[in-house]
Amino acid sequence: MPASASLTAFAALPDDARLWLVAFDRPVAAGRLAPEVDALLGRWRHKGVEYRGSWTLLEDRILAIAEPTLASNPSGCAIDGMLRGVRQLAERLGLGLLDPQEVLARLPEGLRAFARADLEARLADGTLVGGTPVLDLALLTLGDLRKGRFERPLAATWIGRKYKIQAPVSAGA
Repeated sequence: MPASASLTAFAALPDDARLWLVAFDRPVAAGRLAPEVDALLGRWRHKGVEYRGSWTLLEDRILAIAEPTLASNPSGCAIDGMLRGVRQLAERLGLGLLDPQEVLARLPEGLRAFARADLEARLADGTLVGGTPVLDLALLTLGDLRKGRFERPLAATWIGRKYKIQAPVSAGA
């Protein structure tokens, strides 16, 4: 994870806290999101249970929400309600959300999303290679984020396994 990403909002949460990563279609200032996300998490309740979610913005476009009790006592309805709230706040702010099935890669010109159906062509034309950094929006726990599993070379992801992409050989090897 880049040094610019701050996880201080999650300092009090355990590694097994449940994590959601939602990508916006373009960068957004955390200050613009703050009133909306704070309000959403402040009213996050289901069937009398009050959830204690925390959030931060990664890469200026990925909303990271972590909540400790849903890891051990999951509630699909509570999760659906929170994600519905994220979609609604994105609409109010004029932001689009990336399809969770898209692959977000770090290219020299910045982050770019690729549809899964387009991966084979991008691998063939060299846009994506084994060493291309890929952001994993499917992480499930805060510990995974803390341990650096958010950004990995394409060859070390499911894409590398599916398309049999080898990790690049380092010059010192």
